[in-house]
Amino acid sequence: MRLIFFPFFLIGVLSAAIVHANARDEIGGHIIATLDGETRLLPMLTSDIDVRIEGDMATVSIRQTFRNDALVPMQADYLFPLNQNAAVYGMEMVVGDEKISAVIREKAEAEARFEEAARDGKAAALLTQHRPNMFTQRIANLMPGLPVEVTLRYVQMVPKVEGQHELVIPLVVGPRYIGAPREDEVVLASDKGGAPVSGSGSWSLGPVPDHPPVFGIDLPDSFSAERVSLDLSLVSGLTLSDFGSATHPLEVETDEAGLTARFAEGRVLDNKDLVVRYTLGGAALEATSLAHQDERGGFLSLMVEPPALPDAAMIAPRELIFVIDTSGSMGGAPMAASRRFMDVALRDLRPGDYFRIIPFANAAQHFSPEATPATAQNIAAGRRFVAGLHTGGGTEIDTAIRAAFGTRQPDNTLRIVVFLSDGYIGDEAQVLRTINRQIGDARIYAFGVGNAVNRYLLDAMADEGRGYARYVPAGERASDVAETLAADLKTPLLTDITIDWGHLDVTSVVPARIPDLFAGQSLRVHARHGGTADTARIILRGRVQGRPAEMPVDLVLTGHEEPALPLIWARNRIAERSRDLAIGRDPQAANEEITRLGLEFSLQTRNTSFVAVSETRVNSTGTPASPANVALPIPADVPVAAFSGASTPEPQALFGLLIVALAALLGLRRRMV
Repeated sequence: MRLIFFPFFLIGVLSAAIVHANARDEIGGHIIATLDGETRLLPMLTSDIDVRIEGDMATVSIRQTFRNDALVPMQADYLFPLNQNAAVYGMEMVVGDEKISAVIREKAEAEARFEEAARDGKAAALLTQHRPNMFTQRIANLMPGLPVEVTLRYVQMVPKVEGQHELVIPLVVGPRYIGAPREDEVVLASDKGGAPVSGSGSWSLGPVPDHPPVFGIDLPDSFSAERVSLDLSLVSGLTLSDFGSATHPLEVETDEAGLTARFAEGRVLDNKDLVVRYTLGGAALEATSLAHQDERGGFLSLMVEPPALPDAAMIAPRELIFVIDTSGSMGGAPMAASRRFMDVALRDLRPGDYFRIIPFANAAQHFSPEATPATAQNIAAGRRFVAGLHTGGGTEIDTAIRAAFGTRQPDNTLRIVVFLSDGYIGDEAQVLRTINRQIGDARIYAFGVGNAVNRYLLDAMADEGRGYARYVPAGERASDVAETLAADLKTPLLTDITIDWGHLDVTSVVPARIPDLFAGQSLRVHARHGGTADTARIILRGRVQGRPAEMPVDLVLTGHEEPALPLIWARNRIAERSRDLAIGRDPQAANEEITRLGLEFSLQTRNTSFVAVSETRVNSTGTPASPANVALPIPADVPVAAFSGASTPEPQALFGLLIVALAALLGLRRRMV
């Protein structure tokens, strides 16, 4: 078993306490960590999220304010998530009265510039992408009494899910499990989804502490772990309804233009993702498009809605293979929701269907060695089998995938592999490689269960399998949501989709392989074109319940410009080339194109980084900045088993144990007052 840590996690068992809060600080008190007998204060953070939504396009800015309450300079490292579809196009840093716009550079050049600034005593900020949904912000020379403010900006489309638009803003990084390498394959650390999650540039290995940290309980009255605020506005020319969030209580105000929303509690603890859903009314169109033209050429985005046909059963029966994560991180609410999902899904199997059940943790188990006919007796046995499952161990998902595809498929069936997992693994690239090699004509439906699910992995699995991904938040409603999703295991309405672009000079279409279209959702196809045409007619082709179908679509390519569209196209192209890199498809060309697009469109990628350096020297003390991590919370409803020897947190998550314990203690103390 391989476990990932920052290098300085290896120096001893962590203990922590809270002491002496600054009375004028309403966000956080001092956090002291004891590392191998040495006492250090950790840098503090507040995050302010500003969201502007127009229809189904969102522009987001995240302002991160870092503060040093120690008496010596610090170098702060902050691990944080972003939406996996975010096109991060800008960053700026404010130190005192100085505002610095970050520049995009190739990663090695940006890191060298950052290190040089650190040695020169200048304030600097470096943004590094580890995976499409996981980043580190590094701050050099964070001085006592001189906060550093870093603002990130990104755009993304808001996808339609189950008939509603759904915007996800991740707030916390969950743990990741790295399994032992197989004997037939050696995977380099640099292949694991991009750069190592460490400022040192290499993966660090080490044991898990024998016992969790010990926490102090001297909590000052001004301490609060809630550090994230929200300012959201939504403008739409269509009828807007059903706006809300099942994850966070919101205070919503509406007017003629749209609405604004904030967290009802003002600030929240960043221990679960924010999910906002809303419905846009208006005429029901089967296809519509956005376009933009500039000196770089033309860009378009085609949205396709499902045809107005009932979701009838396909002629061929299905082989449903249920792959259930039973690792330690799935204990409690996630496993309860998974059992509920499985119970309903098994009850709703159709006559003529087949099924398999594969629970997995460190190893994969089997309900039966081959596909089982969906008879009443077999279904009852399957339900009893699921009811008896328990959690524990690591997350060897690659082994489970091999087991799912390792048996003969019954004749004349559609194979659908259903994954139930939080996706807490660190070797996403290996999972995608295995799926790519074995998927054949099967579909993959991925259901993420929990509050900080690895959406990048599960979305990518569904994309590789031409299926869809859905998410079940842990908590009171988890079992109800799971039941609803299980009762609606869709068959696709429109399959084998292709586009005849006619005379339009189109290049770099993403996705290159268009996924199936299901009821209640839409899909977007992005492309670059020659930029000379004003209009174009294209033909959308596919199969509806096995029968050929086609639909002409007229595109208007000039007039209403969408300046964010080139960024969104480039980000989607980068995502596709990153997946090519992960599965080993034309890796050199993919790597070069990722770098080129990142520099051309000024986008954060695995190969390019934003770096900002102050003009003035802020650290003239002669004392080098001490490395320290910003403390992170543990995702809500994730059991301690997820951070034990079975799996390990991402870097900095051990510090995160500190915030969660303190928040719990604070809540207890307040209730006792």
